[in-house]
Amino acid sequence: MSEPVPLRAKRQPLGRGLAALFGESGARVADPAGGARVVPIESIRPSPFQPRRHFAEDELEGLAQSIRERGIIQPLLVRPVAETEADFELVAGERRWRAAQRVGLHDVPVVVRSLGDSDVLEIALIENLQREDLSAFEEAEAYNRLMREFGRSQATLAEAVGKSRSHVANTMRLLLLPEPVRRRVEDGALTAGHARALIGAPDPADLAAEVIRRGLNVRATEKLVRRRAAQPAPPRRPVRSADAAAVERELAAQLGLRVALTAKKRGGSLTLHYSSHEQLDRILTLLRQH
Repeated sequence: MSEPVPLRAKRQPLGRGLAALFGESGARVADPAGGARVVPIESIRPSPFQPRRHFAEDELEGLAQSIRERGIIQPLLVRPVAETEADFELVAGERRWRAAQRVGLHDVPVVVRSLGDSDVLEIALIENLQREDLSAFEEAEAYNRLMREFGRSQATLAEAVGKSRSHVANTMRLLLLPEPVRRRVEDGALTAGHARALIGAPDPADLAAEVIRRGLNVRATEKLVRRRAAQPAPPRRPVRSADAAAVERELAAQLGLRVALTAKKRGGSLTLHYSSHEQLDRILTLLRQH
């Protein structure tokens, strides 16, 4: 992980919810006091700070059907952007924005707030956490990004998103797992509980494949990891030097035999392999000549 960035002055936590940004009334479209206004849908672009990468097809279709019948009840939260083709960038409400595009809406209600990049990422993270829309790895990557790019510590990050420090720390440990394990969690073959059990295992990708093949639950996976960790590691084969290999090839060419040269800390051994009595007689003759 990169060097920690010095923290900025303490900020107010955002984990209490998004109501303050929309207005205490919830900023329904019918309530002009909430500060909502209507803008063309093409004037809005998605946020590069959206921590959610996967949007379920059935969820989007269900939301689109709701919008067809009732419209958008809660406006999107956006911020103004400059020097782009779009006028606004999404902060919260990307599912509603995507569903509205499916429905074919030309205009959508929005609440406009001027927000910094760190605020945008935190708000998007909080919105998804409150709706339990993020996968465990998406949540972990969002925490990591807040710490890496915006200098958050685990303590201030936990306060901002309304989670315990241990929850943030344990979730971020998922990023230690290799990509094959992450993919199996994302495609539903493993749960986040399985993934947590595999953290620190000597061969998490191989163990993940075994867990899937045997259909193990989380508790059985934990036992498998403990049992595998208790096994002695297989002895490592010594690394052969290029010089030793060259000597073997030279001797094998001259003698017409298979040769094995084993180097040790002090000395070593040279083994000549023969496959017939004729080859053995030849070896003995060569030795007597010298």
